[in-house]
Amino acid sequence: MRRKTQERELALLRAPNLQQLIELLQSGLRKSYQLDEVALFLHDPHHELRHLLHGEPASSGARGVQFADALLPLPPELANLEHPWFGPSRVADHPLLTPQSRAIQSLALVPMRRAEQLDGVMVFGSRDPRRFTPGLAGDYMEHLGIIAAICLENAVNRARLLRSGLTDFLTGFHNRRYLHARLREELARAQRDRHPVACLMIDIDHFKRINDGYGHLGGDAVLREVAARIDAQIRSSDTGARFGGDEFAVVLSGGQVPEAEALAHRVQQAVGRMPILVAPGVTVNLTVSIGVAIVRPPQGVRDLQQLADRLIAEADAALYRSKDDGRNRVTVAPDMLP
Repeated sequence: MRRKTQERELALLRAPNLQQLIELLQSGLRKSYQLDEVALFLHDPHHELRHLLHGEPASSGARGVQFADALLPLPPELANLEHPWFGPSRVADHPLLTPQSRAIQSLALVPMRRAEQLDGVMVFGSRDPRRFTPGLAGDYMEHLGIIAAICLENAVNRARLLRSGLTDFLTGFHNRRYLHARLREELARAQRDRHPVACLMIDIDHFKRINDGYGHLGGDAVLREVAARIDAQIRSSDTGARFGGDEFAVVLSGGQVPEAEALAHRVQQAVGRMPILVAPGVTVNLTVSIGVAIVRPPQGVRDLQQLADRLIAEADAALYRSKDDGRNRVTVAPDMLP
């Protein structure tokens, strides 16, 4: 028994990311304990867990997970669990605890605690009414809950570090560092395969007016929505990033001038088509200015970083020509190389 418990805890401690930890807490513990259902309630008042999971590869691990701004779905007397609770499943109080099955007869509610903080609750369900009964010794379950909470904290910290290195946390888009790395990779591939690479630089028109009129929260809402609308227009093989401030960039692998220009117009239309909510009950209509540049990396060029910087500079110069010509425009720079 002790060896199996240690094996379960080691498996949780070795989980490489947040998604796989959740899978182990659910499917892993369900199989290990031969349960009919394992559900998770995770305290996520700032929606950070949901955002971090969204950035990891999708799987079935989030099935049966409920995220809560507060742990309100629990019956009131159990919302601040100090120790595991065992007892019968009551239809009146527990329907939200076992959302995947209505045949559960007994429950174990295991708090995921770190010091005085309750991070969530693991819900173990069985169709056997005698599996979890009041008075059941719960020391090993309590220890499992502590281990699970520690593992959750570690997985969240790892996900934060990963995102902070490569992702703009406000928008969920890639950041400038990631864009530069991907651009060098795309240029090397383009040089090898003899195809062009396109870069779009996108700037929100009159963004300062948003910050001045609605504060930085309104500005943040605009940046998130514009990033989402850009992302909806690009292919999975393209790379979108927040370049800085209210400026975004997109790199198209194999992008010829017609395709890059067509994408720029789609982005322009997607941003301008619908108003954006900046405050409760308040929306604004926005436009973007876009610059497009194309490069065909010549054979034998070794300094791809210099070529990447030049491509971005040309797209940025085209963007500012769009601004100078009245905004809400797409400008294509001349081909950088014949």
